[in-house]
Amino acid sequence: MFDKLETLEIRYDELTELMAQPDVVSDLALLQQHAREQRELEDIVAAFRQYKQTLRELDDTQALLNDGGDAEMRELAQEELSTLRERRGTLEDQLKQLLLPRDPNDARDVIIEIRQGEGGDEAALFAADLYRMYERYADLRGWKVEVASVAENDIGGLKEIIFEIRGESAYSRLKYEGGVHRVQRVPETEARGRIHTSTATVAVLPEIEATDVELRDEDYRIDVFRSQGHGGQGVNTTDSAVRVVYKGGTSEEIVVTCQDGRSQLKNKEKALSVLRAKLYAIEQERRQREIGASRLAQVGTGERAEKIRTYNFPQDRITDHRIGQNFSNLPATLSGYIDRIIDTLIVYDNAERLKASGIN
Repeated sequence: MFDKLETLEIRYDELTELMAQPDVVSDLALLQQHAREQRELEDIVAAFRQYKQTLRELDDTQALLNDGGDAEMRELAQEELSTLRERRGTLEDQLKQLLLPRDPNDARDVIIEIRQGEGGDEAALFAADLYRMYERYADLRGWKVEVASVAENDIGGLKEIIFEIRGESAYSRLKYEGGVHRVQRVPETEARGRIHTSTATVAVLPEIEATDVELRDEDYRIDVFRSQGHGGQGVNTTDSAVRVVYKGGTSEEIVVTCQDGRSQLKNKEKALSVLRAKLYAIEQERRQREIGASRLAQVGTGERAEKIRTYNFPQDRITDHRIGQNFSNLPATLSGYIDRIIDTLIVYDNAERLKASGIN
């Protein structure tokens, strides 16, 4: 581990020298490339230098203690040793975390797709609850939400909704939400007070740049039609809705519909963005299958069909099945306060990845 840290520190210093050279300063693209690489190294190099400074202070304090001196000085030195050893352990743990391979998608914006599952109207109402939960969570973090497509039922539930969340490191936190969410509660329409179980499926996709996925015109067709439902006054007066049907390179069609905006061009851009994200996810899943059991990230890359969480209303309990942990206060959770769950998943995921990586 420490050989790798020394190498990264040397590279950090090399980049500082490179960015001072006239030929690099005059090449904006190259300068930005070096600056980006150095920014990625900043945290780990700073922690490593702090770690080395702590080791030096440990040696100096131990030498002072070995030299003897009066009782008061030895007591002070012993207290300092204890503090420095604790700091050393904390920094070692931090360095191990920083050495873990980063998910290249963590800095991206995110596209979320929520669909009602089993349970009829109650499942659609639960899908709407989940959408509001993520919408409020985004608001709490200062992120922007933009709906691409939505299909409602007659009682205010959601059959399906696709929306984008834009904000710093949105994907790095929301990627843990992908999978099947299950709810256990008494529906408002249930006269006998029986508890029903319903599900909704959440797909979390990183938003992909146009250059990241090859999308040939001949691989898809675009249909336009009149929008229905959302969009406000005037949305239904023109053929602004867009449906993209992709047939290239996959065993089955991929259909993406966007109709929430009044602009056909904007809906087309959104639909193609969602399509790229879906194609990227398919390729990522294929690579994960090839890697098999050796993959590092187990929590954040769950299959869509995997039941990840149960919301039990009668017992005010949320259970995340991936880590076997329970959380209380369902009303706060559905109001967007989900950081406590996500933080716990991140800690667990990092611990699992550390085990798999062999860093020690």
